[in-house]
Amino acid sequence: MNETPLPVEEAPASPPSAPSPLHPKSAKPKRPRWFLPLVVLGGALLVVAALFVTKPEPTRVRPEPTIPYVDVVSVVPQSFDLTVVAHGTVEPRTESDLVAEVRGRVVEVAPALEAGGSFEAGEALLRLDAREYRISVDRHRAAVKLAQSESRLAQSEARRRRELVAQGVVSASDLEQFENRALVAGATLDQARANLAQAQLDLERTVVTAPFAGRVRARSVDLGQFVSPGSLLARVYAVDYSEVRLPIRTSELAYLTFPSGKEAEDVAGARVVLSASLGGQERTWPARLVRTEGEIDLRTRMMHAVARVDDPLNPSDGRVPLPSGLFVRAEISGRRLENVFVLPNAALRDGDRVHVVKEDRLHFTDVSVLRRGRAEVVIDRGLAPGDTVIVSPIRAAVDGMRVRSNREGAE
Repeated sequence: MNETPLPVEEAPASPPSAPSPLHPKSAKPKRPRWFLPLVVLGGALLVVAALFVTKPEPTRVRPEPTIPYVDVVSVVPQSFDLTVVAHGTVEPRTESDLVAEVRGRVVEVAPALEAGGSFEAGEALLRLDAREYRISVDRHRAAVKLAQSESRLAQSEARRRRELVAQGVVSASDLEQFENRALVAGATLDQARANLAQAQLDLERTVVTAPFAGRVRARSVDLGQFVSPGSLLARVYAVDYSEVRLPIRTSELAYLTFPSGKEAEDVAGARVVLSASLGGQERTWPARLVRTEGEIDLRTRMMHAVARVDDPLNPSDGRVPLPSGLFVRAEISGRRLENVFVLPNAALRDGDRVHVVKEDRLHFTDVSVLRRGRAEVVIDRGLAPGDTVIVSPIRAAVDGMRVRSNREGAE
């Protein structure tokens, strides 16, 4: 039997619900802000990883060693004249004060007695009033004549008394009295003569002279001034030769040859050349080393040597006069060294060592240095003739390292 299905009642459609105010129908969910940078960073890391994985394998190449280039010189033994440089001030060998030896009034002043004036030895520079001294000379000359007369008379009386004693006329005591008178008269004559000599000397001293040729540094009196014994008249200095006192370091004393005596007129190897700027030009004057002071200065720890310049204000070779007070540079010639090696200062390394090139390789060589100068060094031991020495700077030198050199400079 066929059953007929019953009709099903459809439920009525519910009316559309109204949208909620908290979840609007048109709103979509938002992504976080850090998401995009994270994506970019991740992509960059992927690119770097890909480059690292796919990079080609580098080719390894051994670098060629760098051989330094150096300047060299070939050394040969030679002679070398040692010199010592010092500085000092030119001073006159004698500087004296002229003082009055007698009292009196100045009646004459020579034209040379001015600052800078020149005079000869024994030349009259100043005169005092001498009338009083001439009178004194005359008075003592008369006293000498009187004493001479009395002495002759006493001697004559003594001779006669000796004759009478020989004849037995007078006693010996009488003779002794007359002989004593003769001795007193002789002593009186000697005293009169001494007084006359003193009066003559005082008269001579009214004329003021200098015992040497020189120049006047300053004058202290003028015409008409009265002076007493010891009064300063002028200050003068000699011009026959000047001297320069030169301080020498004790380490350089062995370089020089000094005179063997107190004074030496000609000393081999003791030549000195003085130089200074004068009148806008560099001037030179010859001199010679004559002596040392023989002691070490306690303040400077140096020994002073003395150089002499003959006739400094009137040089015979036409040079400019050498004035006193000038500060000069002195180059002193010293000993001559034989069979030594002279190299530039740049050749010396680490004290007393040089770099020698043998078969294109650098070798350290210790040497004995006699002298270190401003531009050169003098070596007496440690090198052989023909050795090639490096004279240019070199960094990180190692004994035995290879070097290239200017062979033309070594020949």
